[in-house]
Amino acid sequence: MKSKKQYAIAFVTAPDLKVARKLSKIILARRLVACVNLVPGIESHYIWTNKLETSAEVLMILKTPRACLKKLEKSILENHPYDTPEFLVLKIESGAKRYLDWIAASVK
Repeated sequence: MKSKKQYAIAFVTAPDLKVARKLSKIILARRLVACVNLVPGIESHYIWTNKLETSAEVLMILKTPRACLKKLEKSILENHPYDTPEFLVLKIESGAKRYLDWIAASVK
């Protein structure tokens, strides 16, 4: 395992697969991420404008170097249909060297 705190996983939710695929294509074309996993069928429960809401969503799991996070967030926020899209980031503490090297080689 390789310890590489310069990598991150970002989580974004989208209203459906069509939007998630569109966002994925944009950020992959811009070489801001190495990989996007789409997890359809999640159910989100949250408070929005003082009201309990429930919605079906798609979870996007994005792998990227931390150096790309600002541009990645900007791209997501500019192209997402939600007023306040989810954009949460977790540092990758360690991982397989070849996989982390692949992330680095896949982005600008």
